[in-house]
Amino acid sequence: MLSTLVCATRFKTNSAQVLAKTMRRGISVQSILHGSPEAKKAGEAEIQQHSAIVARGKYVHGFETHKVKPDHIEAYKKAAEEYYTGLISDPELQVKLSGSWETLVGEQDTFFHILEYENYRGLDKAAQLIKSSEHQTRYKRMLPYLTSRTLQLNQEFAFMPTAPPHVHGGVFELRTYQLNPGTLLEWENAWRRGIEARRKFISPIGAWFSQVGRLHQVHHMWQFPDLTTRKETRQKAWEVDGWAETVSKTALLAKSMDAYILTPLPWSPLK
Repeated sequence: MLSTLVCATRFKTNSAQVLAKTMRRGISVQSILHGSPEAKKAGEAEIQQHSAIVARGKYVHGFETHKVKPDHIEAYKKAAEEYYTGLISDPELQVKLSGSWETLVGEQDTFFHILEYENYRGLDKAAQLIKSSEHQTRYKRMLPYLTSRTLQLNQEFAFMPTAPPHVHGGVFELRTYQLNPGTLLEWENAWRRGIEARRKFISPIGAWFSQVGRLHQVHHMWQFPDLTTRKETRQKAWEVDGWAETVSKTALLAKSMDAYILTPLPWSPLK
């Protein structure tokens, strides 16, 4: 009788322990699959912390990418000039155009425009004003010439603010990296150290990271007199102490990389 009671007690205790473990495991799995409120809060806080650490924070840059029908390039350019020059000439919008470019090497018939807003408040204000103005009409004039369009919102890296308008001539290079999620701080730290040394012989146009649209992307832009100078400049970079380590570290953090050679359009403030 006594042995029976002991066995029963042990069975109940073991069952309770297994049930408790199962419940804890169930909660853990549910958190992974669906995201517990605590996990969501922590994730959102981490994203904000990353942005606060690496961002300049003063401006939001809208990267507008247009893919144009090959037989409508000239008509598109005319419509785009009317639209973008109209935006920057309207003092009420308080929008700046960093630049407008056409792809020379990369995805052909593709155009890039970078607009600068006074943070998200400025972006909200400009968007509302554009909807009820002639600017919206001008924007719609571009649409028949497009095959696709995307908008991505980016912020500047704190150590590399966007260059002011200038006319230096030559070509631009836009490099885009698709990072592994959660590696922005590590990438920024490694890349910043290498770029500081590289500034001795080339000045960057700007560097940004995405916040809305395609996430976990970083972009940086450079300007060269021609493609030959670009090649020579990149070769010199390998002679800088630490540059090879920078390339090695940042390459491991990226899923993919793209390099576009761009030519500025006539109305572009950066050219």
